[in-house]
Amino acid sequence: MEFFCYHRDRTGSLPLREELLEAHWSYMDRYVQELIARGPTMADDGETPTGSVHAVDLPDPAAARAFAFDEPNYQAGAYRDVLLRRWRNTLGRTMWDFPGGREGGNRYLVLGLGEGEPADLALPPAEETLIAYGPLSSDDGTAWLGTAALVLAPDAATARAVLTADRYADIEVHNWQFGGRS
Repeated sequence: MEFFCYHRDRTGSLPLREELLEAHWSYMDRYVQELIARGPTMADDGETPTGSVHAVDLPDPAAARAFAFDEPNYQAGAYRDVLLRRWRNTLGRTMWDFPGGREGGNRYLVLGLGEGEPADLALPPAEETLIAYGPLSSDDGTAWLGTAALVLAPDAATARAVLTADRYADIEVHNWQFGGRS
């Protein structure tokens, strides 16, 4: 089962995140085979983390909750909240398989939250710009709750356009970087 996890930072958490960087990476190293995508969201300055994205393939919702809530930054209080949802890896690949590589260009997390009739289940026309993409759903997979995408785009507005605007209660766009050890 694939899951999408987005830990949002507390204001002023950067010193704690820096202190726990190796603990965070070591924790994620335990999941190297299960990770589909990972990396921090960043403030407009490109230096200050605002959150941490992880798409991961785990056996069940209980394992996903353990993954999200045992993470060292969460345990230490660096995060203000956690979004954890079932997710379907529509591209069928990891971020490391993205043809555009790790660097160059602007990368974004596009997170559309909704309910009701599913939207954007098919890949958008600009498929070559997608690093990761898929619908979010309830733990049992029966209710559509939105879409999460990692996108290479010239700007935030172009990234936002991968989702159908009027089908979501809210669409968030965050600066995002490939994560993990080089």
